[in-house]
Amino acid sequence: MSDIVISGLGLVTPFGRGVEPYWQGLLGGRSALGAARRFAAPLYRGEPVGEVPWDPAPGDAPRKSAYARAAFGEALRAAGLAELPDGAVVLVVGQAPANDPATAPAPAPDGRFLEEEREFLGPDPAGVLGSGGGSASPRVLHLSHACASAVFAVGYARELLRAGAAPVAVVVGSSVLNQYEYASMDVVRAVGRTAARPFDAERAGISLGEGGGAVVLEHAARARARGALADIAVAGAACRVSGPKAAASDAAQVARCMRDALADAAADRLDHVHAHATGTGQGDAAELTALEAVAAESGARALPVSSHKGAIGHLLHISGAPAIAAAALTLRTGIAPPTAGLRAPEPTERLVLPTAPLELAGARTAAVNSFGFGGNNASLLLLRR
Repeated sequence: MSDIVISGLGLVTPFGRGVEPYWQGLLGGRSALGAARRFAAPLYRGEPVGEVPWDPAPGDAPRKSAYARAAFGEALRAAGLAELPDGAVVLVVGQAPANDPATAPAPAPDGRFLEEEREFLGPDPAGVLGSGGGSASPRVLHLSHACASAVFAVGYARELLRAGAAPVAVVVGSSVLNQYEYASMDVVRAVGRTAARPFDAERAGISLGEGGGAVVLEHAARARARGALADIAVAGAACRVSGPKAAASDAAQVARCMRDALADAAADRLDHVHAHATGTGQGDAAELTALEAVAAESGARALPVSSHKGAIGHLLHISGAPAIAAAALTLRTGIAPPTAGLRAPEPTERLVLPTAPLELAGARTAAVNSFGFGGNNASLLLLRR
């Protein structure tokens, strides 16, 4: 079945507020990575990061909730929803719930959480929904699967909708540069000292970014009934927690996940891949190995593969949202974006790693890959209806 569609998308990225600035930045091959303007941490040594150029209004804190709220609002508007209907489900993705007493840090002496701790947890659902939740107070679930969280959540939302457990589901989350997550990436030597260059032979590691993302999902008939776009279906999904390597990608598991997503969609072709591709030596190599295997099995000879992380950095738990947006717009426009920073592509046999916009006439299917520490692997298969 391919009746569950993406009816709305919303983003806040280092290119600014909105899906359109992000998409234009990708098509232009531009990078928004640079020296930090506001971010500071004990281990930060001036490496390029992807900071959001928009500062919320004074008092509109934490920024993590503000970014997620902005993305949530844009996604609802794109879906033609003034508010969420009765029975809707909101899947908040992030490191840990901001409002869970079991995980919340002890408050400072003045009764407030330290700002850095507030930006590590959450986002807080109350701060995200605002008035967009409507009068029905949607059910809110928190989901955390490392850097694959957003794609795991889309797969889960799809199952909820198919089971009739909700009329509409929204996946929303955000990432804000903070000393805790920066340290977690630095300690495993993942952070590059230069801007991320996914799939480049001279890549040296990831660049961390920040931002927010939201994806509205529902049955195609419901979206069409109010005039919303219903052209991009989530036709296949595979979410797995597997693999023996806690902090490294496993090519066999990545390939298995992609095969499962293709089989779930009953897809007989693959026209494009928006890769996880963070710019690390091991991670990119494992994904390329898996992609070559899947391309060979499907008979592809020049499969275009792109990544957004050289443009905006790695948004950690919500990184799947800009990946899904890029894949959906690739299918909608027939243009695959280049990978920013890619100057010396790794040699490939059945893949194409674009360094300029690439026309994809008649493209109907796109895979979205998202992987995380702890063996969290997820792939989606998007279908243009």
